[in-house]
This record gives sequence, structure tokens and C-alpha cells, in this order.
Amino acid sequence: MSKILRLMTFICLMVLCSTLAISKDNFFDEALKMYKDKKYDDAKFMFERNIVYNPRDAISYLYLAKIYNYEEDKRKEKYNLETTLLLQPDNEEALLMMMQIALEKSNYDKVKELSDTFIKVCKTSCEENNKIQDSLKDIEPKNES
Repeated sequence: MSKILRLMTFICLMVLCSTLAISKDNFFDEALKMYKDKKYDDAKFMFERNIVYNPRDAISYLYLAKIYNYEEDKRKEKYNLETTLLLQPDNEEALLMMMQIALEKSNYDKVKELSDTFIKVCKTSCEENNKIQDSLKDIEPKNES
């Protein structure tokens, strides 16, 4: 009798685990589809739901930051970008978005710090960093001696 009970418990756990694994992918896929269709409120809900099941999914945090950028909620955008970079420090898109926020706040030291990190991880968006660096050159005071 105890063998049957153990077997039934094992089967139930396996079914539950496989269902959760499938649902995680579905939440992200659904959220991404909604985001691409510009249904930002629905996408935000689904990305948050995905994070409940997979709290280390840096890409969900990145898309939440993009949605908050669209909604012009800078505080939540920054929070989600910081979380993205905490989980995935080499995320080029998150680094670029953080540099834009730092530029808007005139935090040039932070921009330089992020830019140094970006140069190390840059693979696809290297030209964007050059544009930011050029804009910094225009802003920095010149040493007139």
C-alpha cells in the first residue's frame, strides 16, 4: 500500500512540475506577443506573472522597463533596469537605457561608468555608445589653461 501511495505522489509531483515549466514559457511568450501588439497593460501583467514563476528572468524585467519607459514612469523603469542588470550585467539594451536615464539626470559620472561596462560587453549596439560619448564631449567643460 505504501508503495502505491509513493508512486501516486511521485506521479502527481511530476505532472505538477511539467505543468509549471510549460506555463512559464507560455506567460513569457504571451507577454511578448502582447508587447509586440502594443497591448502594454496586458503585456505588463503577463511579464509580472512570468516573474512570479521565474524571478530570475532578466528579459521580463527588461520588457517591463520598456513598458514603463513608454508610460513615462521613470522610477519603475529604473528599478526594472537595475534588476535586469543585477541578473544579467552584460545586457547591452539595459545598459543603454540606464545611460539614457543618467544623461537625462545629468549624472555624467554614472554615464561614464556604464559606458566603461558597455564597452566591455558590446556586441551589437556599439555605435550607440559612441553617440553617447560624443554627446558627453559636447557637455563636458573644457580645460582652459
